[in-house]
Amino acid sequence: MKSQNTSETIGDKIKQLRNRQSLTQDELARKSDLPYTTLTKIETNVITKPSIQTVVKIATGLGISIDELMK
Repeated sequence: MKSQNTSETIGDKIKQLRNRQSLTQDELARKSDLPYTTLTKIETNVITKPSIQTVVKIATGLGISIDELMK
């Protein structure tokens, strides 16, 4: 899933936002109530189209809106 304004993937965007908050993958996975392996697969583009439920959990874990995540 590509974000609307650039060619970066949702995984790239999540990684960028996670790093801005100085969170490890494990910390974000815990805050998002997701398995660590799921988050890792999204960030490395193994999973390129995460479910909307997963996107909502990640946005919540990052403390941002879904709109902000999808920009």
